[in-house]
Amino acid sequence: MGKGFTHLGFSGHSYLEVDRSFAMNDEDQRNYWNDIHALKEQYRGKLEIFCGLEQDCYSDPPKLAYDYLIGSVHHIKKGEEYPQVDGSLEMVQKQLDTWYEGDFDAFAKDYFEVVGNVLEMTHADIIGHIDLVLKHCEKTGYQPTANFLDYAQGAVRKLLPCGKPFEMNTGAMARGHRTTPYPHPDILRMIYEGGGQIMLNADCHDAARLDCGLELCAQMARDVGFREHVIFTQRGFEPVEL
Repeated sequence: MGKGFTHLGFSGHSYLEVDRSFAMNDEDQRNYWNDIHALKEQYRGKLEIFCGLEQDCYSDPPKLAYDYLIGSVHHIKKGEEYPQVDGSLEMVQKQLDTWYEGDFDAFAKDYFEVVGNVLEMTHADIIGHIDLVLKHCEKTGYQPTANFLDYAQGAVRKLLPCGKPFEMNTGAMARGHRTTPYPHPDILRMIYEGGGQIMLNADCHDAARLDCGLELCAQMARDVGFREHVIFTQRGFEPVEL
């Protein structure tokens, strides 16, 4: 409340058998669910709190009733292996060399093919960090190519008719990986020109950084034409002026 928020949503990560490093198992999810619902009661009338889940595309369906699901892609399936998109720079580079002979655009092509199916795979309410594959681009110097943007546009076009909001996500900023939010301005423009909605989310993993980069998000959104974003309330998604 000290940062001026009137609505606050939590989104712990679904269980993921292929990568347990950031996942909640069944017991963890039950404890998480209980804790957030206790906070809902504690702050009732002062702050609207919601219990959400970041539902990975390779996770089983959730066993608990969440207020919302954020659909996300952190891996690409290659045979029986799952190269990680959201790992360290060294890990991602190793997988890029192993599976794609260092060709980042080929890596992005496979990634965006999964992203285009993320709502079908997760039945989510929100599309999470659509271009997570660019997590380390500032460190590597990679700039999206025409091919990269074509692959991204294919995913955006597939997702737009579903009518779900796309995240503007500052998590990589909060953790020092980037100085700008997801998505890339060219992809943000695709969403705007396609009539999509956006939702500003911190994904900060740190209460002290709940507002990290949100003003920059708002300015970037205005720059491509957006005049509002949506927030989640007891009545569902509602538009708010940027």
